[in-house]
This record gives sequence, structure tokens and C-alpha cells, in this order.
Amino acid sequence: MADPFPGPVWAVVVAAGNGARFGGHKQFALLAGRQVVDWSLEAARRACGEGNVVLVVPPELVGSCQGRASQVVAGGQTRAESVRAGLAAVPQHAEVVVVHDAARPLSRPQTWQAVIEAVAQGADGAVPCVPVADTIKQRQADGRLVTLRREDLLAAQTPQAFRAGVLRSAHAGGGDATDDAALVEAMGARVVSTPGDPGNLKLTTRLDLALAEAALARTGGGEQP
Repeated sequence: MADPFPGPVWAVVVAAGNGARFGGHKQFALLAGRQVVDWSLEAARRACGEGNVVLVVPPELVGSCQGRASQVVAGGQTRAESVRAGLAAVPQHAEVVVVHDAARPLSRPQTWQAVIEAVAQGADGAVPCVPVADTIKQRQADGRLVTLRREDLLAAQTPQAFRAGVLRSAHAGGGDATDDAALVEAMGARVVSTPGDPGNLKLTTRLDLALAEAALARTGGGEQP
């Protein structure tokens, strides 16, 4: 896609988790003959440019992963710390940074394009979201359940795009969150939603890997479905 910014768009692909629920480093599991992380790196290069990708991996794997991205850096103890490590490797002249979890190997080009274009149009951040299908209940301090309005709820995915300066400011305080948009929202910046993709699976368990295999099989295993 064409770069709508005077400066480049960079991607930070976060692949530093230990995969406790998966039973190992899920980002390096085989998916249709390639490692999961390779699918995510391909999507990042397609959207942001061959030389504009930072890969964040467990510290012990930095050496073995060299050459898989423009820069390969060691992650931290939490996801937020790993994002900060990747962000530190992004050049200061970058206009936009797109953060993507390697564990979402089926992200489509249009998902990346939508979040980048939303930032180009003035948002501080953009998050692909899908409607929530299940009824969601919130447990109160006394144990009672309260049903939330499903119509008001969205499930957030990655890739998430941000103005680089805004994302750096959001992370400057060293805060923690389950995604970067939460940190950006907390500082009062404007984060918008873009259409998510139900097929943009997050691999958490071995079952998720099997579902991703099946999705890729429908397209011949050569590209994201």
C-alpha cells in the first residue's frame, strides 16, 4: 500500500511470550509448514515495508532470530515491556507505529490498511474490533453478576496503529495493559475502531492452532484466508 505519511510506517511484531496456556512458544509452532511468527512478519512487511519491521522475541532467542526482521530485540517480563523494547528500536523519524501480536498469524492486508488509514485521517490510534457474540457478565465485589449490554461491547484485535509520538508518550510512564490502545486511551488520546476480522484468530491453545491450520487449508495454505 502507498505510505500516506511524510515519514515511514513501522511495525513492531511482538513474539516474546512464553505461551504458558499453549504449552510452549506458540509463536514458533509450525502452521501450514511455516512458523506462526513468519505469517505475522509477512503481513507486517506487506503493510509497512520490507525494512520497517522490528521483531521482539524472548531474550534467549535473539541470536537465533537475527535476520528475520529489520531489527530483532529482546522482550521483557510483560507484553507492555516487550512493546517498549520494540518501540525503542523504531527510528525517531517514524510517523506511525503498528503493533501486532505474532500470535495472530491470519491478519489480512485490509485489516492493516484500515488502521493505518484511520491514523492518516487524524486519529491518534486505531484498533480493529469485532462485535461480541456471547452474553458478557461482570462479577461484582460481592460475587453478584451484572449483564453488560452486548451492543456496547467490542472485542479488540491487532494490528493496532498509532501516531508514533503518541505511542511513545503512552509508554513513557512504564504502565502495563493488555494492549497498547489501553495505555493510549488512558492519556486522553483519541482511539477509534476499524472493522476487525472474525478470522483473525489469536492462538492461545493447541485448538486455536488446529483452527488456523484448517483456515489456511481452505486457501491452499499459501496465504492468509
